[in-house]
Amino acid sequence: MVINLIDVFSGTDPANLSTSVRLLLLLTILSLAPSILILMTSFTRIIIVLSFVRTSLATQQMPPNQVLVGLALFMTFFIMAPTFQEVNEQALQPLFNEEVTLEEAYDNASLPVKEFMAKHTRQKDLALFMNFASIEEPETVEDIPLTTLVPAYAISELKTAFQMGFMIFVPFLVIDMAVASVLMSMGMMMLPPVMISLPFKILLFVLVDGWYLITHSLLEGFLPL
Repeated sequence: MVINLIDVFSGTDPANLSTSVRLLLLLTILSLAPSILILMTSFTRIIIVLSFVRTSLATQQMPPNQVLVGLALFMTFFIMAPTFQEVNEQALQPLFNEEVTLEEAYDNASLPVKEFMAKHTRQKDLALFMNFASIEEPETVEDIPLTTLVPAYAISELKTAFQMGFMIFVPFLVIDMAVASVLMSMGMMMLPPVMISLPFKILLFVLVDGWYLITHSLLEGFLPL
């Protein structure tokens, strides 16, 4: 197996070179996949908002981390499907068919991703990194380097996720305060308010169909109807 791989990478046959490029591209994508998934897609916002939901409900490990991450992953694939399809059509397939070079494929693949990130990046955050990098204001999205756009997009997503988390916390905080006030007035200061408010928070979340509302808000933020 090792000998075959050495022959593939060291051979001069066009078929071997094409296979070498594919293997190199696959290994590169696999090594960078976690970073790409976290910082260049909708995954960050989704998983943070879902974590805020669980924290505001105070249900400890319900839903479990595996469920939240799995839901965030599939929602990310759903949201990013049009972008991934463009990358496949404009970069991967022409590269595999030897219609473009590796550099051209990289440029073609980065453009749909840049357009997605730029659409959800605040101008203030982008200007921050561009000023420190001494980059002039770009004329098009294609002129923005990924080294600048990715961190700007990441902190923009963090702010948006925390804003949504704050709005999620407010109604449950009101319930906690109301329960704590009632217990205080009844002289039951030794009884933890969280124990009493938890069923009411779960009941409220179920009655308003909370998971539907959260999912709808997240999808609408990336895929407006």
